[in-house]
Amino acid sequence: MNLAPTGRLRAAINLGNPILAHAEGDGGAGGVSVDLARAFARRLGVDLELVVVDTAGKSVDAVAGERADIGFFAIDPARGADIAFTAPYVLIEGSYLVKDTSPIRANDDVDRAAHRVVVGKGSAYDLFLTRELRQAQIVRAPSSPAVVPTFLEQGADVAAGVRQQLEADARATPGLRLLDGRFMVIRQAMGVPKSRGDAAAALLAAFVEEMKASGFVADALKRHGIEGASVAPPG
Repeated sequence: MNLAPTGRLRAAINLGNPILAHAEGDGGAGGVSVDLARAFARRLGVDLELVVVDTAGKSVDAVAGERADIGFFAIDPARGADIAFTAPYVLIEGSYLVKDTSPIRANDDVDRAAHRVVVGKGSAYDLFLTRELRQAQIVRAPSSPAVVPTFLEQGADVAAGVRQQLEADARATPGLRLLDGRFMVIRQAMGVPKSRGDAAAALLAAFVEEMKASGFVADALKRHGIEGASVAPPG
């Protein structure tokens, strides 16, 4: 089977995206992406093996290098050379966070030559802002959860990431505020190595559409208490 050549479905799970995955006490993982991986393994009639990583970049590398059979990613052209993406199943907002004392009041104020913007290395925000920011300097934290600690330690001007993660950090650390609105919408999809062929990619794409249409994704978001993310429209 092209999708599970080892006889097990190896799914790369990125714990750096708190909306879709989280660590569990037994050293495993849970969340929306894990629920989808389990459902797809059942569909294929094979056991599931989780390949748990802590950054989006490591998840991309695992699937592109065929150390995992499927993964869960923000769609980005820089990742498309080796990975075939489905249509998105979830839409997630990307936002900016600053200190209360910052003169930055709006998203359009961020791209200035004097500003340093912290992102998680290899994240969708890193890829997007690397293309879009013309003047501001990008500072790369080792992972998405490390963005706000790095922002504070280095005295940077802006932290960029998943809105829900930034909101949680702002609640835990006095003196921070989120800018209104969003600077991007992340289209979160499943992906398979392109080397597995068109049939494998088509099977995964059809599965994602079924999971959206059946209410599975919406139920998973509700079950895990996820707010601020929405089910993507039909692909």
